[in-house]
Amino acid sequence: MSISRAARLTAALLGCASIAPLAAQQGTAPAWTHGGVCYEIFVRSFSDSNGDGIGDLNGLIQKLDYVAGLGVNCIWLMPVAASPSYHGYDVSDYYHVEPAYGTNDDFKRLVAEAHRRGIAVLVDMVLNHSSSEHPDFQAALHDTTSPYRAWYRFARTSPGKDWHHSPVRDEYYYGVFWSGMPDLNYETLAVREEAKEIATFWLRDMGVDGFRLDAVPYLVEQGDCVMGCPGTHAFLREYAQHIDTVKPGAYTVGEAWGSIAKMLPYYPDQLTSYFGFELSDSLFSAVRSGWAAGLLTGYLRLQDTLPAYRWAPFLSNHDQTRTLTQLGGDVARARLAATLLLTLPGTPFIYYGEEIGMTGDKPDPRLRTPMQWSAGPGLGFTSGTAWESAQPDSLTTTVAAQDGDSASLLNLYRRLIHLRKENEALATGKLVPLTATSPHVAAYLRRTDGDAVLMVANLGDTPATHIVVSSEAGALPAGRYSVRNLLGRAGGAPIAVSADGRVKGYVPMRGWISPHGSVILELNRQ
Repeated sequence: MSISRAARLTAALLGCASIAPLAAQQGTAPAWTHGGVCYEIFVRSFSDSNGDGIGDLNGLIQKLDYVAGLGVNCIWLMPVAASPSYHGYDVSDYYHVEPAYGTNDDFKRLVAEAHRRGIAVLVDMVLNHSSSEHPDFQAALHDTTSPYRAWYRFARTSPGKDWHHSPVRDEYYYGVFWSGMPDLNYETLAVREEAKEIATFWLRDMGVDGFRLDAVPYLVEQGDCVMGCPGTHAFLREYAQHIDTVKPGAYTVGEAWGSIAKMLPYYPDQLTSYFGFELSDSLFSAVRSGWAAGLLTGYLRLQDTLPAYRWAPFLSNHDQTRTLTQLGGDVARARLAATLLLTLPGTPFIYYGEEIGMTGDKPDPRLRTPMQWSAGPGLGFTSGTAWESAQPDSLTTTVAAQDGDSASLLNLYRRLIHLRKENEALATGKLVPLTATSPHVAAYLRRTDGDAVLMVANLGDTPATHIVVSSEAGALPAGRYSVRNLLGRAGGAPIAVSADGRVKGYVPMRGWISPHGSVILELNRQ
């Protein structure tokens, strides 16, 4: 422990200054969230620059032009701090990069290169627990007089589930996820101060633009309460205020798994945003079932409650079965899911490899396999032997195979991500639901004061013919609109909007919409 850190610990144990709660955190959206999309990367699996089979920071730097070419303007890196585990969610040193990935200087170079391309950098911050190999936990484990005893939770007898027997003496310590991840005790002031100091280090010294916060509901346990306790909300307010002081406009997105009802207590003055797990569930349900009912419910609820930059829709992530696997290998459905995600509001996150249709299912390492750049033994990922074996389709589902194919899933993602940035209605527009004459068709508008886009998607397994869409009053300003197809060649018929702002009986396509197909129409008022 450094002298400065020891001094902070001593000061924190002696007393504390009160922290006024924020009235409203992150009042202004970070610039990158304007039409922005964030891309989740597992560094270990993205690109290996030195042939040891493990992806690294220099490899990622070499692939930044690909990332920029997707159109994303943010990357979220799964944990990059030193850790004894392959996944990094048990941190043993919060101030140094995992040696297998490179050095702190390599990381700073990555941030500089990302910023040069207009890409913000978020890193995974694991606050709930440390590694059992962290020096602080080892000190607490071996010395009952250590000040670090108060940084963790110990008991002479096991209070029950999630308490693990100490390897040193006859006692127990608390770790909600695993014995190798002892929970930090945020009721101890020094722990809260150290968490803030770590944030300062990554924001100031390492140059990041914000954090993804892992497992935030579990931060503070109080009595029988282990999730979403009052102390958790209090600390998140304290933490958010600190981040905003260190780097105004820094973006934080929290993992608070569950429904929107379970997510909303973490607003308005805690983290910037949270992942929309309910949104993911409803989107997959609509694409799998072929029924439009319920698709927009969660989006409309969040839109009525919060600015769109403060909630983060997604399809899958590093803990979940990959999209194409969830959809039974149906690429048409995967294309539809991507189109819905990227035309609906919020700040979308995309897991690496989803854009080419990578597959993967539990256990976790099989969700995080190496990026499939090209066919061959190393997949274009490594010149050595990859840390994890490739998926069965790795020789056919590659970036190289899809790059030049205008009809590929990869190029659909590229077009949609760029459209979202370039079209103001898709970037920031309000979501307006429409009714369609088929229960298998989802239809909605995205509109600003001056721009509008109409999205019509056939969720069904058969062609949708003679589809007619309508709206409630106030959907659009009255007038006549010309129509331009944003993804295809054929335009649609003009739209006439009545004086009360209703769209009445509009036929978006004179022919039919293919199974799992969609039409994205830009509306221009004459």
